[in-house]
Amino acid sequence: MLTLAGNGASRWRFGGVVVCVAIGALSLRWWTAVSIQPVEFVQVQPEESNEPIQPIEAIPNLDPRRIALGRKLFDDPRLSHDNHISCATCHVLPKGGADGRARSIGIYGAVGVINPPTVLNSGLNFRQFWDGRAATLEAQVDGPILSKIEMGSSWPEVLAKLRNLPEYAIGFQRIYSDGVQTEHVKDAIAEFERSLTTPNSRFDRYLRHETNALGSQEQEGYKLFKSLGCASCHQGMGMGGNMYQKMAVTLPVLADKPPLTRVDRGRFNVTGDPRDMNMFKVPSLRNVALTAPYFHDASAATLEDAVRTIGKCQLRRPLSEQQVELIVAFLKTLTGELNGKPL
Repeated sequence: MLTLAGNGASRWRFGGVVVCVAIGALSLRWWTAVSIQPVEFVQVQPEESNEPIQPIEAIPNLDPRRIALGRKLFDDPRLSHDNHISCATCHVLPKGGADGRARSIGIYGAVGVINPPTVLNSGLNFRQFWDGRAATLEAQVDGPILSKIEMGSSWPEVLAKLRNLPEYAIGFQRIYSDGVQTEHVKDAIAEFERSLTTPNSRFDRYLRHETNALGSQEQEGYKLFKSLGCASCHQGMGMGGNMYQKMAVTLPVLADKPPLTRVDRGRFNVTGDPRDMNMFKVPSLRNVALTAPYFHDASAATLEDAVRTIGKCQLRRPLSEQQVELIVAFLKTLTGELNGKPL
């Protein structure tokens, strides 16, 4: 889901550094009349050591046996109570690791409450879920399996099903000496998810000094992405996923602002700390062209919509159509490969 960095009005809670506001969560419909200075574009010369973003590398030392078992579990609807919903139902890997819905459909047609993030490159995130309530991928597995509106199951039910299936009983025993156990199911699924990195995007090739990998417009878009401050929050291999940001602290609350829901509170729901109200994990921009709609509430249907909204509401500088076009052109170069095949 898309976020871009803002104007320095939001706090970064790592080391107390004040950084820009990120896109990625709250639906905002606030407008501000702030003039914007023209931007002069120049060709970007890639110098990997000096760039805020690094090319994606595969996570090392993963166990191929656990990956294979985790892939089978990820695709298996029998992990849900009604045997119809699998992890892959809402995280369609060829479609960017999401399902293209504003809200995913769970057990018995239940509708989710938040726009689910992509599972691709989730192993690069420092926390899982928009509000960061899961510290690890293993802990994240509890969320969908136990949710009454997602998979609606329980661990006793899941374990009983798996132990009664010879392919799982044998498969687990080959890897884990005590067979099918809750922690082993989580371990295998998490290992598979860690394998879902998407390297070799055109932008990654550019960072590796393949200068012709990006056209002039895309290079100008990257220049603008950095000059506006977007890379303050969207940096590293994941281009996000490694900090929290408070949303919309810079603008007044207007009368036409839509009412907030519980999920709009973000990390506050986890900590109860008023300072965490509207605080969200900054999402990754990797493969962002494939993961519409955007924001945690899916209020932006296209990348163009998302970039315009953030320009007006977060950056406090309405972007010109040329600027929107350039940033979107750059964002489209972030689509990588999965298992050696282009997404």
